Amino acid sequence: MKALVIGSGGREHALALALLRSESVSEVVVCPGNAGTAAAPQTAGASKTLRNTTQEPIAAARSLGADLVVVGPEAPLCAGLSDEMRQAGFATFGPSRAAAALEGSKAFMKDFALRHGLPTARAVVLRDAGELDGALASFPAAPVVKADGLCAGKGVVVANSHDEAHAAALAMLDGSAFGNAGRTVVLEERLLGAEASVHAISDGRRIFVLPVAQDHKRLLDGDSGPNTGGMGTYAPAPLVTPELAERIREEILEPAVAKMAADGQPFCGALFAGLMIDAGVPKLLEFNVRFGDPETQVLLPLLDGDVAQLLHSAARGALSTEHVRVSKRHAVCVVLASQGYPGSPRTGVAISGVAEAAALDGVSVIHAGTRIDGNQLVTSGGRVLGVTATGGSLREAQQRAYQAAELIQFEGKQLRRDIAARALDPA
Repeated sequence: MKALVIGSGGREHALALALLRSESVSEVVVCPGNAGTAAAPQTAGASKTLRNTTQEPIAAARSLGADLVVVGPEAPLCAGLSDEMRQAGFATFGPSRAAAALEGSKAFMKDFALRHGLPTARAVVLRDAGELDGALASFPAAPVVKADGLCAGKGVVVANSHDEAHAAALAMLDGSAFGNAGRTVVLEERLLGAEASVHAISDGRRIFVLPVAQDHKRLLDGDSGPNTGGMGTYAPAPLVTPELAERIREEILEPAVAKMAADGQPFCGALFAGLMIDAGVPKLLEFNVRFGDPETQVLLPLLDGDVAQLLHSAARGALSTEHVRVSKRHAVCVVLASQGYPGSPRTGVAISGVAEAAALDGVSVIHAGTRIDGNQLVTSGGRVLGVTATGGSLREAQQRAYQAAELIQFEGKQLRRDIAARALDPA
């Protein structure tokens, strides 16, 4: 097969490498890609090709003769790119525009979850600032404030007081915070506990559940500092026992897929449930309609076999898991971020040590915010690289990831030193 991956971040680099490892795939093209997806690693073999393209997605698929298209980010999914690809005749992994509303509209997602009895927090949807005071008064504790639309992961305010929630909601409703994406606001009961990320591959009817991952959203150690897109992750997360995983499947994932189909919006793609676990009880925080980033970096290395066949079968509406199995390995990803991230990241800074880090046993260096300037690899975004390592134990994977991370240098490099610590050294 020839596969086309849409996107330019760490998730897309991880997807490209997983597809390249698949026996059924000879060529992977990434549109537009980054410095990491510009060429296949030497370990891929002489018959394997990996490259970038600057063509528009449909033109790229036609030029390649793509047998499989994987749409990575949420924005093109919510804009309907999967529909366009399918209409053009390409087997496409990624939900339709209608199904992508599970992420594209938090109001839609909450209505869907509450209407179909999925365990989730109480919420109130607002479109008029005149309703704000009354809605806030209905929450005994300060609610979480969420902009309805896509805000690049920045549209959620975990307020510590009603006054803070009021100010955040007002800034969204009047358009000053996130423009049109915030003119509808969801006020949501704040849930306590530990977060977990659960991904399921769906063909619209059936699901294949991946290992549970745990992300680290805050910039600094100890879950302090500002929120980010994710500073690292690990899998499998011992927070979710096999019994709890089965409960999540039966109470959240399978009903969500079944009800989307019943509502006439079948979901084909990666359904990513962000959950809060409290005293062994799972509640749904949000749905994302694509692989997480950086969760993808630790999930795909835990799949042995032909990932391309798995995604292709889902894209065709005939999910088959016979070509893959979940390994018993563990994986840790440590994100290296630019100086100034998450505010105003510094770009154009020279990066060294990537080849040396990638040469270590069990290590992959996943590119996110990188580009080539002449012959020099430089930073081009906030989250620069995801240093991912696998091992026979979580401790081994963590040690390998940090050993590799130390070999990579660029001025102003930021990283957390406690990725996976909550599982290895629980308080």
